[in-house]
Amino acid sequence: MNAPPHSDRGPRRFGWPQRVFSQVLLMQLAIITGVTVLVTGLFLAPLSAQLDDEAMRRALAIAQSTAAQPGIAEDLRTTEPSALGPVQSAAEEIRRATGAEYVVVMDHRGVRWSHPEADRIGEVVSTDPGDALRGREVMEIDSGTLGRSARGKVPLRGPGDEVVGAVSVGIEYDSVRARLLGAIPGLLAYAGTALAVGALAAYLISRRLQRQTHDLAFSDISALLTEREAMLHSIREGVVALDGTGRIRLLNDEAQRLLGLGPEAAGRPLEEVLDPGRTVDVLAGRVVGDDLLAVQGSRVLLANRMETDDGGAVVTLRDRTELEHLGRELDSTTGLIDALRAQDHEHANRLHTLLGLLELEMHEDAMEFVTEVVGVHRATAEQVTEKVRDPLLAALLVGKATVAAERGVSLRLAPGTLLPDRVVDPRGLVTVVGNLVDNATDAAAGSQDARIEVGLRAEGRTVELRVRDSGPGIAPEQHASIFTEGWSTKDLPAHGKRGLGLPLVRRLAERQGGSVTVSGADGGGAVFTVVLPEALGAASPTTGGKQ
Repeated sequence: MNAPPHSDRGPRRFGWPQRVFSQVLLMQLAIITGVTVLVTGLFLAPLSAQLDDEAMRRALAIAQSTAAQPGIAEDLRTTEPSALGPVQSAAEEIRRATGAEYVVVMDHRGVRWSHPEADRIGEVVSTDPGDALRGREVMEIDSGTLGRSARGKVPLRGPGDEVVGAVSVGIEYDSVRARLLGAIPGLLAYAGTALAVGALAAYLISRRLQRQTHDLAFSDISALLTEREAMLHSIREGVVALDGTGRIRLLNDEAQRLLGLGPEAAGRPLEEVLDPGRTVDVLAGRVVGDDLLAVQGSRVLLANRMETDDGGAVVTLRDRTELEHLGRELDSTTGLIDALRAQDHEHANRLHTLLGLLELEMHEDAMEFVTEVVGVHRATAEQVTEKVRDPLLAALLVGKATVAAERGVSLRLAPGTLLPDRVVDPRGLVTVVGNLVDNATDAAAGSQDARIEVGLRAEGRTVELRVRDSGPGIAPEQHASIFTEGWSTKDLPAHGKRGLGLPLVRRLAERQGGSVTVSGADGGGAVFTVVLPEALGAASPTTGGKQ
């Protein structure tokens, strides 16, 4: 099926692209960019908090180390705060050694004894030292006389473990921010690399999608799906699509009708929705060829299977039931014409005989001759209608007897034959008997003492049909295969197909819960036995259940 013209061909105003390839590429790029930005932000947020915590802990450690020096607490008690005092000298030495912004030592009143700016010694600190003077360690980020910094404060204890002051150490916050900003270029480089790799992958995936969708727009794909649905459900051929595992992908309306399935069969294996047999074998590809015949229920199907690139297949089904019936009627009509032609010659001979008897004035002999000829046909018809009470079946047997006689085959009813007029499905039984008698006639024709024996026996509501012929018989190893569609020992007829009669007989029998079997006959030939439970209706009360 040709694809519809692309809706985005030719000059277009700027806007959202229509092709699947372009839309998918843009969406993937947008997703990749968004994810990259989000991940970068999520990484930077904890990094900033981590750097702050690291700076505060460093300041606290410096303060702890400073407070642990015994000389500072002693000098705090014995000297005065001054720019040249021992406390200031020790604090500045520690500040320069650690790289801290400041190291401030204060007494219990909060008065500074050290500071990077010597003129601030002797003044009260600018931030509240209460927690440290009460004996607790403090980590915080706060602003003071030197600006914003990461701070650590610890109590300063004397010889008796009493708090005599506190030590406050600050780390310049600009250095923390500088470390954060310094990490951003590397992080952005990694994010940019990831974004480039993702964009390349998105482009390659989109290019593959472009090839698989034949560069169609979404509107084109939607139109194709709509057209496909309309086509599949409007054609008069069944279409069954299968995947590589044998599951049903699609069933159109005609396929559902022909196979006797519903929409729920889609997505299920063939063997799960259809009974084992030739139909399943043909659909699954276990039987190969063109125009394969299969029988599903009472329908004759013609199947053709085409493999697909993904390992699946598409099977088309055509209903040949009516055509097969017409073909069989054609065969029967041809045989009947041949029989009528033979009877025409026979009647001509009889009329000439009758004319000669009349010309010779042998009137009594002429009357006896006519009585004998008419009586034979009348006796045959009366014998059939007496034992076979169903009118359709009786008419069939009388007609088949005439055709068989013209082919040199004698058709007679078996002893004990009796069928009441209570057949539930007369047409189905006519099909079964007609197929078996036709096959028996073909088999017996040309044999010595050619004959067919038809037996019909009723027991309760069950009918047993037995057809015996004097033909060459069927080899035991072929007893199972003769009921397979397409199996036949005969030449092809005018309609080009054989091997359907016995499969139809079997299906009709199985549909009624019965069976059909074949065996060899004593003295040669074959015997077909069909058992049909529930083939008869309940006996009428007026007859008392009698035959």
